[in-house]
Amino acid sequence: MIKPHGSDTLNPLLVTDPQQLQALQTEAESLPSLQLNSAAAANAVMLGAGYFNPLDGYMNLADALAVAENLHTVDGLFWPVPVLNLVEDASAIADASRIALRDPNTEGNPVMAIMDVSAIETVSGAQIEMMAQQIFATTDPEHPGVATFTGLGRNLVSGSIQVLSLSYFQADFPDTFRTAGEIRDEIAQRGWNKVVAFQTRNPMHRAHEELCHMAMERLEADGVVVHMLLGKLKQGDIPASVRDDCIRKMVELYFPANSVMVTGYGFDMLYAGPREAVLHAVFRQNMGCTHLIVGRDHAGVGDYYGAFDAQTIFADRVPAGALEIEIFNADHTAFSKKLGRVVMMNEADDHTKDDFILLSGTKVRQMLGDGIAPPPEFSRPEVAQILMDYYQLESA
Repeated sequence: MIKPHGSDTLNPLLVTDPQQLQALQTEAESLPSLQLNSAAAANAVMLGAGYFNPLDGYMNLADALAVAENLHTVDGLFWPVPVLNLVEDASAIADASRIALRDPNTEGNPVMAIMDVSAIETVSGAQIEMMAQQIFATTDPEHPGVATFTGLGRNLVSGSIQVLSLSYFQADFPDTFRTAGEIRDEIAQRGWNKVVAFQTRNPMHRAHEELCHMAMERLEADGVVVHMLLGKLKQGDIPASVRDDCIRKMVELYFPANSVMVTGYGFDMLYAGPREAVLHAVFRQNMGCTHLIVGRDHAGVGDYYGAFDAQTIFADRVPAGALEIEIFNADHTAFSKKLGRVVMMNEADDHTKDDFILLSGTKVRQMLGDGIAPPPEFSRPEVAQILMDYYQLESA
């Protein structure tokens, strides 16, 4: 199986030994505590679940700046996006060397990690702006990722962590949320060697479905891991539970048995386009996938990124040998009326725009809200029905 990024074996930070866990939970009650924001809590979940291997905790300012500017830590580890614990007020932990980190997304704010504090540093406005520009390719406050990042605070708390809880994800999504190690184990159990990852924060329509079929066929892959984001999205995105239902129905009806794993991970969407695509590659390697599908405007939002910037960054900015996972580059896909099937548009030389069925996301949402099913060439009818039920309930 493909090695994790940066180490020979996966080293998740989640404490699983019952006695050690109990001892740490007891210790946590006597420690100064810090309530995390959602972004820092999501980073703790990813560290705990092994997705951010080989990191041992939150980055300090020097590493954050180096990663933002040059895609590697001070010590030379390739990494695409700073993994930070930024806070507005660090006065409660100012003199502490060991602290409890509390979960902002679970009732009662239970302790989710214990941290050995290595530094508490002040980040200047100029440094925040530089990092935002490098990560998101813009400092526009209307960009949802920029708005979140620049509003997290100016105190950077860094150090290694021991994760005691993966927040609400295991309880709320018991059939879908999986750690990187659990996915590796299932890949091994299924006997898969060449494995394609498909990233999604949306329900899968015909074009997404066909992309997975194309990648499996062209790469001669054993299977696809559909890996959906279960954390915070922007307003208007489809809730994770609805996406889960849609994807499972599609897999059940339109894929061969033992060819797809439907899983999810606990992270907040960054909307960082190219940089986020590289982060996706890093943690898909950590969970045992050999290939990642990167399509048009992968992890993008609005018009902030070029259609294929998330593909070209791998050639332009990722050093040779930095990652073992390979990228399956995909063009925009659409249903061809000429051929009667979904195709990559760049492979249909004899087509004009009128030969494709193209629907905008806005148009599809409007149709669903009005109780009108999108054409079967765009969305499987069983999937469309789940979405129509959701939109009509929302508008009721």
